[in-house]
Amino acid sequence: MTQTYEEMDAIAMLKADHRKVEDLFEKFESARGKDRKQALAEEACLELKVHTLIEEEIFYPACRGEIDDADLNEAYVEHDAAKLLINEIERGGPDEAFYDAKVKVLSEMIEHHVKEEERYSEGLFAQAREAGLDMGDLADRMRARRRDAMAQLKGHPEIPAETRTFQGDDIESALADEPLSPARPADDLAALR
Repeated sequence: MTQTYEEMDAIAMLKADHRKVEDLFEKFESARGKDRKQALAEEACLELKVHTLIEEEIFYPACRGEIDDADLNEAYVEHDAAKLLINEIERGGPDEAFYDAKVKVLSEMIEHHVKEEERYSEGLFAQAREAGLDMGDLADRMRARRRDAMAQLKGHPEIPAETRTFQGDDIESALADEPLSPARPADDLAALR
């Protein structure tokens, strides 16, 4: 019997997010119309922005000090590289040169990242389970943050995904795993009005 998102633990939720985005990328590859392609790309970007928020604000901080720091640091950098493409895709459209290529490369980056997280016995998720993290509590917090982030970001592709590990970023927030202010995307939206 398949669990609903509300019944899943933290890792099952993250894996369900992975499957959803993989499905969106597959649909993008076979889509023909420009409007359909753009809708699928924008949905994938939204899902990825929300997914990275819940991982970076809740899941990764719970992992810091409990799993291999090198793996966690790599996950942050992979997120940030993907966020650069997400922002490019959301600013662009299917009539632009390299649009399809950007979506394809983002798909490949996410595929690699997912393999790193889900690797049996050595991946981030396996390490988190082995560390004995409270997956039920994390899931409850992640579901709540997901709802808030979705409400803030849905329909607002002009709010960029924020990087945390690149030159000029507050890299200490990623190293200390202090969450970015949850209100920040809403503040960004208010500034755009």
